[in-house]
Amino acid sequence: MSPLTIAITVMAYFVLLFTVSYMAGRKADNQGFFVGNRKSEWYVVAVATMGSFISGVTFVSVPGMVADKSFSYLQMVMGFIVGQMVIAFILIPLFYRMNLVSVYQYLEDRFGLKSYRTGAWFFFVSKMLGASVRLFLVCLTLQLLVFEPLHLPFALNVFVTVLLVWLYTFRGGVKSIIWTDVLKSLCLILSVVLSIVFIAGRMHLGAGDMIGSIFSSDMSQVFFFDDINDKRYFFKQFLAGVFTMIATTGLDQDMMQRNLSCKNYRDSQKNMMVSIACQFVINLLFLMLGVLLYKFAASVGISAHGDNLFPSVATSEYLPIGVGILFIIGLFSSAYSAAGSALTALTTSFTIDILSADKKDGGDEHRLASTRQKVHLGMAVTMAVVIFVFGLLNNTSVIDAVYVLASYTYGPILGMFAFGILTRRKVRDRFVPVAAIVSPLLCYVLQTHSEQWFGGYKFSYELLILNALFTFIGLCLLIRRSDD
Repeated sequence: MSPLTIAITVMAYFVLLFTVSYMAGRKADNQGFFVGNRKSEWYVVAVATMGSFISGVTFVSVPGMVADKSFSYLQMVMGFIVGQMVIAFILIPLFYRMNLVSVYQYLEDRFGLKSYRTGAWFFFVSKMLGASVRLFLVCLTLQLLVFEPLHLPFALNVFVTVLLVWLYTFRGGVKSIIWTDVLKSLCLILSVVLSIVFIAGRMHLGAGDMIGSIFSSDMSQVFFFDDINDKRYFFKQFLAGVFTMIATTGLDQDMMQRNLSCKNYRDSQKNMMVSIACQFVINLLFLMLGVLLYKFAASVGISAHGDNLFPSVATSEYLPIGVGILFIIGLFSSAYSAAGSALTALTTSFTIDILSADKKDGGDEHRLASTRQKVHLGMAVTMAVVIFVFGLLNNTSVIDAVYVLASYTYGPILGMFAFGILTRRKVRDRFVPVAAIVSPLLCYVLQTHSEQWFGGYKFSYELLILNALFTFIGLCLLIRRSDD
């Protein structure tokens, strides 16, 4: 595909994106920005949430992983379903009953200001780094396919990318995000389904032959019970899926802002049940696409593997240009929508949780709007700087390290919420930040020495559970006696 074709495709998508964003957010006030005025229809949020689980990284990584990990990812997705039920029937009623704008306000009510700020800062670091990395990877794709052939610098690429995200989330916030996420979900489904149809057609496979070819492949194995040291081991994947969903969705301001925008908690529960069922189907489609991509690549002599598989095959000369366009639309719709959602959540959390702007100046709406707009711009600038620094470092190991760090930051949040919900005890609030910092450090020590200490055992996603457990134990040690 030529740089001009890609640029026109991206521009056309953004025209549609800005139109949807403008229509949804043109009358949004502060409550519209933060929680969509709690007037969102549950089925609209369900479609929006369905695509919110899929980032630009997932879009290219899930199909590419089947050669090494087969369909083992579905074991984790099964855990996601259980985790989503915990969120829907325990956390959602609690958050609606407390009428929360930010989920971390629960920690202030339960423990105190230090705990509240600790949860907010852990979220801030995690989401800023995670969102910046995801957008950085998209900037790299844009640089390779568009900016570099036109001899334009990476700095301009970053500036334009973040500016576009800032512009379409500036006014509407969550109200815009929900409808742009609906657009993203539809683009994702259309991209993956039509890509499967095009590739199967080029391989001369009918529907029955295609399904038979996929599920007869060694790459389609779902369950792994044999080796506990294998990262694909069922209980590692399943339990990690349960707790990852609770931590990164139920306790993540980015994900929960959509769910808290429904009219009531029962509508929010409906949205969550529908969206998680659809998520299972979408992930299955991505894995099926992965098998087809590997088979097609082998048949035409394309040697791409892993994250390079989908982009290499989709933009190759062996497929119609429509497949490449579908890939570009799917990639950029998922990446930009995820970045816009993260920017909105970061703005909400920093404004409400860290600056407490909603409690200052007597709750003046104009002052709150002014503060929110300044924070929104500040978050966009910070994201651009982080992306540019990643570009200067130009080291993929830095990206891996950021993802590991981001996964560590959810453990303390999960531990604090678990202690708050499962017990009624008060703690010494001023020492909670210490417990939250020590827990990831202990996990790091365990991870680096696990093979030596535990006979070759390697920690995987279950490290999140240990992280939360250490935080829970730390809070137990901080239980406040009545005379304290």
